Amino acid sequence: MSVRPSVQRFIEYLRIRTVQPTPDYSTCTKFLQRQAQELGLDFSVKEYVAGKPVVILSWPGTSPELPSIILNSHTDVVPVFEEFWDYPPFDAARVATDAQGTDFRIYARGSQDMKIVGHGYLEAIRRLKVEERRQMLRTVHAVFVPDEEIGGHDGMQLFVESKEFAALNAGLALDEGMANPGKSLRVFYGERAPCWVKFIARGNTGHGSQFIEGTAAEKLVPIVDHLMQLRQTQLQIYKTPRDDGSQRTLGEVTTANLTLLSSGVQHNVVPENASAGFDIRMTPAADYAEFRRDLEALAERHGAEAEFVQFWDDNSTTATDRSNPFWPAFERAVTAQGLDVLKEIFPAATDSRYLRRAGVPALGVTPLCQAPILLHDHNEFVKESELLAAIDFYAAVIAAVANVH
Repeated sequence: MSVRPSVQRFIEYLRIRTVQPTPDYSTCTKFLQRQAQELGLDFSVKEYVAGKPVVILSWPGTSPELPSIILNSHTDVVPVFEEFWDYPPFDAARVATDAQGTDFRIYARGSQDMKIVGHGYLEAIRRLKVEERRQMLRTVHAVFVPDEEIGGHDGMQLFVESKEFAALNAGLALDEGMANPGKSLRVFYGERAPCWVKFIARGNTGHGSQFIEGTAAEKLVPIVDHLMQLRQTQLQIYKTPRDDGSQRTLGEVTTANLTLLSSGVQHNVVPENASAGFDIRMTPAADYAEFRRDLEALAERHGAEAEFVQFWDDNSTTATDRSNPFWPAFERAVTAQGLDVLKEIFPAATDSRYLRRAGVPALGVTPLCQAPILLHDHNEFVKESELLAAIDFYAAVIAAVANVH
């Protein structure tokens, strides 16, 4: 049985080892340049950090003065533990789901996160522009950025601050979302902000057999207790159904996890210092500046220091009503495909936060419904039927939002 060309191109994309910490961006850029040539798209590359290309494939609209549509995806993927995979993670093995070969699973790192999205954009443009010879009102830019999986600091963060980004005149951006084991399409209109904070306490030292006062541990323990209580309170909110009986999502609460703990040199020596690191993800409903001040005050109250390893200070969200001129068109395109929209706050961080902070409305969508969540997992895969459905999805959505007057 022959493989569809769109599937074969997807397999080729998956086989490019854009895996952190040494992603092969050069081969990836050449692949994208070839796609641009085949599709008749304008092609440009800009490196804000050497060896980390931002690649843009542009389809000019009939009214290029109108704000454009950004189709964003990242090209890098997270590392793998090959011994836990059933198939080599960069072979993109195509495995039949039944004896008749009615469908296939394509196993590869990045298949869900997020090469199905980037490839879906290009195949949708291929259908609209090349096969159907349609023209969009607004210019469409398919943007492929590096290093999202390690924070996007050398990719999207620098890109949105550039004159090249300003020249795109972006009106709406689509970016990655997450699969849903349920039937609805998850649409992320905001995301929780990372707060990685390390509390450092210093105190008196001495022999472990003595009652030594003012130790580092005495200062640090109340801080840890306070944040673990915050964690418990937020967990109870998360477990409490909404007024309509539906389950809350992680995006509605703030999570706090103790991820680093360090102190001591040996059992009989009271340590001079102790530290605790927390990974906190703040819901956009929180006042981020006030939250930071509270943590600083907590540390000061107990004679410790608060060191912010990472702190995101913007809680912008994208409107999902008629105040956003693109939302009605987007929603109609989705529901026309028989999908229900499930609006959510993304529980972690994506490059959408840079776009929203720059004032660009951004919606995170990965069109995988009734599918397991496999991002960063062993044996990551998508079904061939899901890829084909994603192409249908993006063709409809792009045609809708790119033709908003």
